[in-house]
Amino acid sequence: MKIMAGNSNLPLARAITGYLETPLTDASVRRFADEEVFVEIHENVRGEDVFVVQSTSYPTNDNLMELLICIDALRRASAKRITAVMPYFGYARQDRKPGPRTPISAKLVANLITQAGADRVLAVDLHAGQIQGFFDIPTDNLFGAPVMAADIQARYGGGDLMVVSPDVGGVVRARALAKRLDNAPLAIVDKRRDKPGQSEVMNIIGDVRGRTCIMIDDIIDSGGTLCNAAQALMDAGAASVTAYISHGVLSGAAVSRVDNSALKELVITDSILPTEATLASKRIRIMTIAPLIGEAIRRIADESSVSSLFD
Repeated sequence: MKIMAGNSNLPLARAITGYLETPLTDASVRRFADEEVFVEIHENVRGEDVFVVQSTSYPTNDNLMELLICIDALRRASAKRITAVMPYFGYARQDRKPGPRTPISAKLVANLITQAGADRVLAVDLHAGQIQGFFDIPTDNLFGAPVMAADIQARYGGGDLMVVSPDVGGVVRARALAKRLDNAPLAIVDKRRDKPGQSEVMNIIGDVRGRTCIMIDDIIDSGGTLCNAAQALMDAGAASVTAYISHGVLSGAAVSRVDNSALKELVITDSILPTEATLASKRIRIMTIAPLIGEAIRRIADESSVSSLFD
């Protein structure tokens, strides 16, 4: 087994190799003067089971090209099996046609990864479960819920918890977390989005008065939806609001928006390399998923069950 990494999130890749007690494969992923991506592997990978760790986060297109070229380099170097390990799968929000004459970019990216030569994909908290079906190769979707549930129990265990979905589409994810928290009650924030990137909270389904509210979602981008939902929960009488999010995209003024919001704390994973602003924020805490990904890699390499990780 060998672990190779692109440039998107080297600290996470090193943490994964530390968990597995396996050195990172010696390779260089660099740019020519005109920004073309060039990959060179400096050790033998013939007949090896190789895992390429690369999040397709900002800059999305550059990191996606790095992943594709890394896979192609490994395929031409006669690697036995190539697994694309994608802690964050970019373009996942384009998983359907929201209107006429629009693309399904998540399917296009799945085709590109498959055609580049990947034999398997390992992702974390895909935005939509059907994306697994976009691939014609085995695809494992890891869930961050067990890691989050353990952290919530350690910090808020024994409190009057209520799990909150920030929108109707996230109810399944919220219910799964609530089940892990001794069947905590569930509330839903009903919102209406008038324009892309903007949201307006309309109603809260459930009684949150005096409750320690735990919001759960897969992605925070601009932060508008989450911050509006947190304010609405506090206005409805919640004792406090903490958010657990798998992927901290945090684009634009998102960090500033979180710092000035009603959120007590925003907890994100290290699936995306945090920016300096994110690291400097006193309201944002980063939780590592390196052991989760490392254990999944170990089980795939050993041909043992990955799903049993979540039993």
